[in-house]
Amino acid sequence: MNTIKVSVKDRLATITLNRGKSNALNRELITELDDMLKNITADNNIGGVVLTGTAPFFSAGLDLVELYNYNEEEVRSFWQLFLAFTANLVSFKKPVVAAISGHSPAGGCVMALACDYRVMSEGQYIIGLNEVPVGIIVPNSIFQLYSFWIGKAEAARSLLTGKLYNPEEALKVGLIDEMVKGESLLTAAERKIKKFMELESNTWSQSKLNIRQELIAAVSADQSATLEKMLEQWWSPATRHILKTILENLQRK
Repeated sequence: MNTIKVSVKDRLATITLNRGKSNALNRELITELDDMLKNITADNNIGGVVLTGTAPFFSAGLDLVELYNYNEEEVRSFWQLFLAFTANLVSFKKPVVAAISGHSPAGGCVMALACDYRVMSEGQYIIGLNEVPVGIIVPNSIFQLYSFWIGKAEAARSLLTGKLYNPEEALKVGLIDEMVKGESLLTAAERKIKKFMELESNTWSQSKLNIRQELIAAVSADQSATLEKMLEQWWSPATRHILKTILENLQRK
């Protein structure tokens, strides 16, 4: 695998995103991560997953540099892949704890939201969904995922302004569950997931799926009509201009 590292100890799989400095989500990373989670689902020797990155990033979100140069069919298939991966992670039966090792905007935040618990390193980091300022239409499925944890009013307000939270703010609104020093991140994540793994696995899994029933339905629903609107906006001159400006700024850094 080129974009993730996996280690297994005491029935716990730790998946570390490992694609460059920022772990930007491209087709390869999403495919490798999705395949690994499917393998873990089928492996009775693994009881839970910690998903993490490397400071100062968890994941910077979608790889806009790569996506910007996709043709129409490539962009469509990428979004289909990303939305399907999100649905798979939301409905993953085993416990998953996100150990958020740094910045986690946009797609990075979506991954963390799909997990069962979020521990974040303290520091000058950001987390949240900033798609609207980037020119990307937010589908209902992502709104439902956001509001599952922080409530509809807070989710609506922050989505429509593209608000990014620091760890203290994220903890206050319930976007993350715990904030720790960077060196304690994995220890805290492992402590939490072991509590989940001590419980009877089928009871825990079925309860998780029951609690998430409406959320799973929302992220698994046919989103083709929404996707067409998203793609139309993606190719609009306004969004192309925003993306081009973002890429130019990235290249200056």
